[in-house]
Amino acid sequence: MSYEKLFTPGKIGNVEIPNRIVMVPMGVDVAEPNGKVGQRWIDYYDARSKDGVGLIITGIVRVNESNGVGLPFQVSMSKDANIESLRKGIEKVHANGSKIFVQLHHAGRQNIPLLQTIWGLMEMGDPIPHYWDYMLPFGRKLMSVGYPLLEENPFLLKYQKYFFRSTVSASKVPLDPTRAGSMPSRARALSIPEIKKLERQFIKAAGRVKKAGADGVELHASHGYLIQQFLSPHTNRRKDRYGGSLENRMRFLLELIEGVRKECGPDFPISVRLTVDEFYASIGEPGKGLQMDEGIEIAKRLEKAGIDVLDLSCGGYETPNRTVEPMSVPAGWRAYFVKAVKEAVNIPVIAVGVIRDPDQAEKLLEDGVQDFIGLGRPLLADPEWAKKAKEGRPQDIQRCIGCLACFQTLVENAFQFYPTECALNPRCCREIEYKNLPKDGAGKKVVVIGAGPSGLTAARELANRDFDVVVLEKESCSGGQLNAANKPPHKEKMNWAIEDLTHRAELAGAKILYDQKVDEKSLKKLNPYAIVVATGGKAGVPKSIPGADKKNVMTGADAMMQQLKLTDKDIVVVGTGLTGMETAEYFMDQDNRITMVEMQDKVGPGIYTLLYYDLYPKLADNGVQFLTSSKLTEVGDGEVVVENKFGSKLRPKADYVFFATGVRSQNELVDVAKKVCNKVYAVGDADKVGTIRGATRSAFETAAKIH
Repeated sequence: MSYEKLFTPGKIGNVEIPNRIVMVPMGVDVAEPNGKVGQRWIDYYDARSKDGVGLIITGIVRVNESNGVGLPFQVSMSKDANIESLRKGIEKVHANGSKIFVQLHHAGRQNIPLLQTIWGLMEMGDPIPHYWDYMLPFGRKLMSVGYPLLEENPFLLKYQKYFFRSTVSASKVPLDPTRAGSMPSRARALSIPEIKKLERQFIKAAGRVKKAGADGVELHASHGYLIQQFLSPHTNRRKDRYGGSLENRMRFLLELIEGVRKECGPDFPISVRLTVDEFYASIGEPGKGLQMDEGIEIAKRLEKAGIDVLDLSCGGYETPNRTVEPMSVPAGWRAYFVKAVKEAVNIPVIAVGVIRDPDQAEKLLEDGVQDFIGLGRPLLADPEWAKKAKEGRPQDIQRCIGCLACFQTLVENAFQFYPTECALNPRCCREIEYKNLPKDGAGKKVVVIGAGPSGLTAARELANRDFDVVVLEKESCSGGQLNAANKPPHKEKMNWAIEDLTHRAELAGAKILYDQKVDEKSLKKLNPYAIVVATGGKAGVPKSIPGADKKNVMTGADAMMQQLKLTDKDIVVVGTGLTGMETAEYFMDQDNRITMVEMQDKVGPGIYTLLYYDLYPKLADNGVQFLTSSKLTEVGDGEVVVENKFGSKLRPKADYVFFATGVRSQNELVDVAKKVCNKVYAVGDADKVGTIRGATRSAFETAAKIH
């Protein structure tokens, strides 16, 4: 396809954008610790702009160093000294033919108390040569100890006002940490002098952005951050001229727009990223916060105030599954409110909305839903998305599956001062380290055992290096454990990972052989230069439990792999981690009665917050019973014995029992491979049990070091 509309130029203010693809802002922590733009930032945006994105809107940029530090490796426009480094990054984007807007941001009550408390101390020595080389390891230690200590220590939580600075907001309305997946924190209302000071900081930062050569500026009034906190009736309880009526709640944003216009001139485009609906109804609190009708009215008033483009979004930290959608959310779901806004205004509209492929993007433009296609996570998974679409090869795009690894690692890695990660693209945010590998394979044969995520990633990278790659897969299809992960309801996008990883490995030149029995003889016949063992992991049933050897007992992963169908049965699932919850959902969807047994005191140990709130409410609302602080001690006939921590025993009915209590590495073929050649590498779960992200990174790093 030609995707005519997608690659038609468009205008924002007086700036012509070469096509309709916009890389929307994402905080990914790729700047320098002093807030300057460095080579990591340049390489990250270079990878997206050189491959055809029309407009890049940068990730969050702070406007002050006191209460506005949102991430450790975030660009700062709080001082003139940082203009020149940003200019170098912008020049690189311009050299690639893309335009660039810079997004100004303040987290308000959603800031990290520990980070904003220690940042001033950490930054003091910035002028000292090599200061950050010593400070970052210290900071990593402090953050890694401090965050869990605060999170788990009731005393510190109760008396945190003596240890950590309060966050600032429109009003004294603290963030709900259980929904946001963050530590509890205190918020205090900004005084009017503080509001005026913040306005000056935003306006001066916009002036610096223009001096650095950017094509425009964006004000972040979305995702529950400070400007949205003023707009929302939930977080803005003020009684002065900055609260109450919509006119008053918009005053802060409108004064920012007026000030930026005076500072930067009439021809410098201003974008506002706007939450149209906070979606509190999605968590059972209808009528709360900013809702669609008021969001549309705000959009109309922003147009009247003279902004040049709207960048639409929704939700906030308390409704995160509407801001950063999990895999279960259907593609294009936001189109209804995006189109409603577009029909209410005459300025261009940019919007995201689980847009994953060029056909979908083209149709949104054809249907008049929006003027520009916003892509966020798809450009983390595949920086060449635009290039492949323009060249008419959408089948080559590595599609984002919505696994949320990027958002999870943004939060987790921030406390270690590392950038975010993508489960399917190990190069993401590490372009500076993981540049294209040298083509020095010289046709040497490498055998990869296993066609799961790690095996396919290793095969692709090695084939791209001109090795002669053969993949041996024991099953009749590729994907490994993903063939269980794709079976629960609404997990169809996991098939994209299987399809795209397989296609890209074959496109690179790897040959995949299925139904293969691998042993010493078959490996010797191939005479490999190196062998990569990517045989994954295997879930198991504890043999020590009486009755666990019955035919009606198996792992949840095996049941889903076999696509076991059951109806009107009593089912016990042991373990409430991610696999356990997905097993429960799988059988719940078939109209069975589910009981879940968990040894820990809480349901869902280790599950990322956004995934937990995607799964748990569905299970609870459909009658799934949870037995926490309990262990299964026996599998009987038609029942199981469950003992809690107080010694009491229950006997839930059980026609079937499914274990989801862990995975062990399957690496028996490592020793077999070592008998064939001396270059043997275990990758993915065969080396260390973990996530898709860990598997692909392990494979990539191994493929890079084979020589």
